[in-house]
Amino acid sequence: MRRVPTTALRPGMRVGHTIYNSNGEILLKSNVLLNKNYINSLIKMGIPAIYIIDESLPDFFVEDVIDEKTRVETIKLTKRILTDTESTKSPLNKTHLTEARKSINKIIDQLLEKPYVMVNMVDIRSFDDYLFGHSVNVCVLSLIAGISLGYNKTELMLLGMGALMHDIGKTLIPSQLLNKPGPLTADEFNVIKQHSELGYTILSNNEPHIKKISALIALQHHERFNGDGYPKGLRDIHEFSQITGMADVFDAMTADRVYRKAHPTFEAYEMLAGSGNFLFDYKLVRAFLASIAAYPAGSLVRLSTNEIAMVTETAKGFSLYPKIMIIFDAEKKRLKEPVEVDMSKQSTVTIVEILEYEEIEELKIRDLMRTS
Repeated sequence: MRRVPTTALRPGMRVGHTIYNSNGEILLKSNVLLNKNYINSLIKMGIPAIYIIDESLPDFFVEDVIDEKTRVETIKLTKRILTDTESTKSPLNKTHLTEARKSINKIIDQLLEKPYVMVNMVDIRSFDDYLFGHSVNVCVLSLIAGISLGYNKTELMLLGMGALMHDIGKTLIPSQLLNKPGPLTADEFNVIKQHSELGYTILSNNEPHIKKISALIALQHHERFNGDGYPKGLRDIHEFSQITGMADVFDAMTADRVYRKAHPTFEAYEMLAGSGNFLFDYKLVRAFLASIAAYPAGSLVRLSTNEIAMVTETAKGFSLYPKIMIIFDAEKKRLKEPVEVDMSKQSTVTIVEILEYEEIEELKIRDLMRTS
C-alpha cells in the first residue's frame, strides 16, 4: 500500500485504505477498483492523495496508531465543535465537550495499549476539511509525545484537549486567508496570527469544561524556545504548548495544502531534529521524534548503493533506520527475490532519498519493458 496523488490515479487502481469525509461518511471503501468517475470526484472534492494497493510491488497493510473508527468519529466530532463556534463569547456546546473528553480518553487508551507503534500513516483529508483532520492528528501526535515523557492520564487529558482545540481561533479568521493559494501579505499574516489569542479567549470562556492549561496551549502553540514566536515572543513556554507546537509543525509540513505539496516525512523529521534548544526544548523534541518513522512504511527509497528498496517497518527509537526490502539492484533490475535488511543492525548502507511517484512509475515501466 502506498500513497499516490489523486492527479496521478488511473482507472483500474485499487483503493488501499477506506476514504472518509469529515462527516464520517465513506467516500470509497478499501479494495474498490477506481474508474474515471471516482477519480474525477476525488479531485473535485479536493482530496490530494489516497492510498492504493500496488500489485506490482510487495504489499502490506500500513497500521495507523489509533483505530479507524476512533479517528473518523473524532474528526466528525471536532468538525461539529469547530463549526459551532460563532464568537469568542459564545459558550461551546457542553455535550460536544463531554464527547470530546470521551474521545480523547479512548485515544489515550489505544495509544497506551500499543506503546511501541510508530507513526507511519499520513491522514487523508480534503483541502476543505484540513482543519478538522489536522486538529485530530495534532492531538494524537501530542499524546504520543506525552506518553513518551511519562505523563499521567490527567496530564494527557489536559494536553489532549488543548491539542484538539489548538486552532479553534481559526474558525473566526476568513477562510479565504487560511486557504490563500499565493503568498500572504504582512497584513494578512497579522490577521491569521490573531487565531492564537482568539482561541485562548474562546477556550478560557468555557471553564470548567476546558481547563486554563488547555486554553494556554491555544495561546502559546506558535511561541518558540528562542523567543521568535507569536503572539507574545515568549521564551518561557509551557511543555504542553511546545509539544502541540511540534505536532502542529510536523502535521502541517507532511500534509498537502491548497498552496503547496506535502513535504516528505523525513524532511519534517530532520527540521524538527535540528530545532532542539532553538525552536523547542531538546528533551521534548527527542520524545516527540522517538515515535515518528522518518521513512513511512510503504515508501520506496534509493539507497547509497543505488539499489531501490521498500520500507516495511520501523522500530521505536530507530526512526532513521527502518527495516527494508531491496527490490531493484543498482542497475534498476528487479531482483528475483527481495532481500530483507534491518538498517538498525548495519552502518554501511544509508537511505539517500524517497522516490517520487513519477520515479516509481518510470521504474515499473522500465521493468515491464525489460521482462516483456
